[in-house]
Amino acid sequence: MDFELSEEQSLIKDSVTRLLRSEYGFESREKHRAEPLGFSEAIWQSFAELGLLAIPFDEDDGGLGAGPVETMIVAEAFGRALVVEPYLSTVVMAGAALRHAGSPEQRAKLVPGIVEGTSRLSFAFAERGTRYDLSRIAMSAALDGEGFRLSGEKTLVLNGDSATGFIVAARVAGSLGETTGLGLFHVPADAQGLTRRGFPTQDGMRAAELNFEDVFVPNEAVLGDPEGAWETITRIEAETIAALCAEAVGSMQRMVELTTAYIKERKQFGVPIAAFQALQHKAAEMYIALEQARSMMFLAAMNAGEDDDAARRAAISAAKVQIGRSGRFVGQNAVQLHGGVGVTMEYEIAHHFKRQAMIDLMLGDADYHLSVVAAQGGLDED
Repeated sequence: MDFELSEEQSLIKDSVTRLLRSEYGFESREKHRAEPLGFSEAIWQSFAELGLLAIPFDEDDGGLGAGPVETMIVAEAFGRALVVEPYLSTVVMAGAALRHAGSPEQRAKLVPGIVEGTSRLSFAFAERGTRYDLSRIAMSAALDGEGFRLSGEKTLVLNGDSATGFIVAARVAGSLGETTGLGLFHVPADAQGLTRRGFPTQDGMRAAELNFEDVFVPNEAVLGDPEGAWETITRIEAETIAALCAEAVGSMQRMVELTTAYIKERKQFGVPIAAFQALQHKAAEMYIALEQARSMMFLAAMNAGEDDDAARRAAISAAKVQIGRSGRFVGQNAVQLHGGVGVTMEYEIAHHFKRQAMIDLMLGDADYHLSVVAAQGGLDED
């Protein structure tokens, strides 16, 4: 199979790599995190100017008409630099909701703001007790004349404290755990009855708790069928996991490079510790784990848009299993080979290690997705 990038894809990779190399060193990242929104608005606008925010949207909606492979390229570069800007929440997650469920009128209203960098949406789906089952949504959406009334709470909404709006998953009908009766609703951040509390996450990102108290959402803000959003939710999940896999690989690549450079410089008994065979083996094993993860990153990107739900689910889960295992192996060995400095917040490795842990947990850890693959009988050999 040909994994060579096209000319357009290579241009995207070169552009984002140049930007991050000049504007996103480790010390610069810490400055971006310290800004009021938890990220750099100037960098976000640079992403918009490069067209990175337009990648997955159709050309008719003002986008570039690209797909999961282009998103993979950007996410891998972002993982390497530990980018904190809300690309995953706005472009990947909320963007997928708009692309798969939004009407032409809704896309015309919301997509241009995302592409231009003037609006940031977050996908609010998780609730206390949801764990990894996205059908365990209790937030109610009660029909009220020309719209719906949303009541309930959402937790761990990525970049929810700086979002200008939300795509909210709520239950119109059915019981907790049922895949029917779910709807998606666009809710502005300043909607009456909506309150939010922002907080930093362990990996340097931001999230928020949202509370909806009888928030009115007009019918024109409902994305697709108000009781048939499950298919869209599963597509959002798949595309998000594919992007997370790419981000993890970029982060692992950086950890391998930092660790290899460190053991060549660090001396013990008068010689670089890279001269010790046991450490050479560890470094080689880290590289093997990275390449195993990279192959599954490609699998995830190629299957993120698969129409067959079962095939898509199996491939995405298999990728998440390997990403989780490789991320933990590379991270643990990177920290071990660095010694005490590897767990200090002043050093880059510790931040990559934390991000790998959060990526593993998001939308299902390796053990959970292994059970999914096993329940489906493994991957289709075809």
